[in-house]
Amino acid sequence: MSTENEGTAVPPAPSAPPVPVETPATSVASATPGGGAPGTSGQGAAGATAHQHGDTVTQVAHGQAAHDQGAFPQGAGAHGPEYQYGDPAAQGTPGQGAPEPHGGAASHGSAAAGDWPPPPPPAVPSYAGGGGGSGWGSTYQPKEPKPGGRRGGLVAAVLAAALLAGGVGGGVGYWAAERNDTASDSTTVSASNTPSDLKRDPSSVAGIAAKALPSVVTIEATADDGEGGTGTGFVYDKQGHILTNNHVVASAASGGKLTATFSDGKKYDAEVVGRAQGYDVAVIKLKNAPSNLKPLPLADSDKVAVGDATIAIGAPFGLSNTVTTGIVSAKNRPVASSDGTGSSKPSYMSALQTDASINPGNSGGPLLDASGAVIGINSAIQSASNGLDGGGQAGSIGLGFAIPINQARNVANQLIKTGEPVYPVIGASVSLDENGEGAKITEEGANGADAVTPGGPADKAGLKPGDVITKLDDSVIDSGPTLIGEIWTHQPGDTVKITFTRGGKEHTVDVVLGERKGDS
Repeated sequence: MSTENEGTAVPPAPSAPPVPVETPATSVASATPGGGAPGTSGQGAAGATAHQHGDTVTQVAHGQAAHDQGAFPQGAGAHGPEYQYGDPAAQGTPGQGAPEPHGGAASHGSAAAGDWPPPPPPAVPSYAGGGGGSGWGSTYQPKEPKPGGRRGGLVAAVLAAALLAGGVGGGVGYWAAERNDTASDSTTVSASNTPSDLKRDPSSVAGIAAKALPSVVTIEATADDGEGGTGTGFVYDKQGHILTNNHVVASAASGGKLTATFSDGKKYDAEVVGRAQGYDVAVIKLKNAPSNLKPLPLADSDKVAVGDATIAIGAPFGLSNTVTTGIVSAKNRPVASSDGTGSSKPSYMSALQTDASINPGNSGGPLLDASGAVIGINSAIQSASNGLDGGGQAGSIGLGFAIPINQARNVANQLIKTGEPVYPVIGASVSLDENGEGAKITEEGANGADAVTPGGPADKAGLKPGDVITKLDDSVIDSGPTLIGEIWTHQPGDTVKITFTRGGKEHTVDVVLGERKGDS
């Protein structure tokens, strides 16, 4: 979600997150006005406001239309948090005047000499992210003057704090040293720090991180107009393919520039191999890829259990090679995420939920299990707010969502093979209303088309407009977005069991999934 460009040297980060733009939703295959926000009534916050975390902030689509499994509804975002800074308080000692400024603090523009905490940075517009750049990672916000950047203020504040602490610590340390020169009763004990003491077990978090970091890259995507964003990706195979989120690279998909920087600082140009907007998955390939690439091992995400340990690696707010830990908080969490720009369609996933800290810039990065194998691609976050109205960019509150790697692997292989995604569909338009009662097949499809495609999978199974789908196999369906996310975990040609209600009576039918190629 960080919108700054990252290279071997990290430049100042962007000031604030993108502003999600309310846009009418389009259906999975058709849309019906009047839809609500996609969500999950029985499964918690997943269906609420998810933000993509690559280089811009995206929010969960709150659609207002009916959607068929082939199209992508869009939604409106929610409002978000703002970074708060305390009022500057003058520092000084009575009778001595204000203390001299600490070097470096005032130079960053966040705090005047002698003032703490620093004043807030100049107001800057929020940016909308996703699709063409996104909350979790692909689009840039308009360039802001460097002196006014929000990150500049944040960094300056940190530097000022460090300088103040350093000054106090240095003074105390000198005083203590002077006293120790004359004291004879010092009882300090030093750690041995022998090589054996510092050896990390390969199965420890430190051991896993050390092995995985060389296979994780920070991706910089720049559009022709100079705008872009920063996200994360990881080595998929020895041929130089990198797996990431679509919204991380979307801004550079049409003639822009892509680079991938490894943890050792080596940077490579890259090109887009294929993108799947609906799945929010993309594959890029390194140009002149090195011969010693080490792909991260891929786990079986179907075998993940709630409570399993997780490790997330990425570049939150542009801080490359950041490692955080947590657990799998939930499985099969229905999430619909949109970049909020109005120019792209929402993405749907039946996600892995984790409390590992995930922030803007983590988009596209790997979510690892306790063995160091990839179980998911970090893609979205639920935030208390989304940084609208000039507020700060949304950050982690312990609700992160990752695309299960089993699904991402299938999509990646399709993209590498053909360059375009393939989506399983039932051939019916469903409402995106969040009523918790199921996914209702609309009376009419998009642009006046049939809600149930004649001769399509749903039609052959006997489904009709007005039917309310409540289960797909053993998964409870509480809304249209949930249904779409569950269908997309399958492959075209799979047979699924659909339970629906009609006229107050429950029915169950088998449906053989059809397919739709591409994102159009």
